[in-house]
Amino acid sequence: MFLRLAEQHRQYVQDLVMNLQALATVLERRGYPASCYTCGGQMSSASFMVSLGNNHLIRFLVSDYGITWTEMRDDRELMKLEGAEAISQLQELANLVKNFVPPSESPTLVSKNV
Repeated sequence: MFLRLAEQHRQYVQDLVMNLQALATVLERRGYPASCYTCGGQMSSASFMVSLGNNHLIRFLVSDYGITWTEMRDDRELMKLEGAEAISQLQELANLVKNFVPPSESPTLVSKNV
């Protein structure tokens, strides 16, 4: 059972890394400075970053050790989330892309209850 769960987790991380790469490409095409770096060919980890303008930066890290979303403005950390909450914020970013908000008009993604 544990070997099966480990393999499912590896596949999940790989899928997430592929989606981050695609999101970075789409964001770049839409005018947002974005990047997604992976280590090695196994796609077992990635560092995704995007600038939403006005010194507003999103960093999303994924690896076998965990998933982290960090949102910063003016070099100050506004929010740091892990796991499912981090992925939910990533979905909010993807929704921004779907609705194409120009970089100069993008709102903050910080939750109201932070």
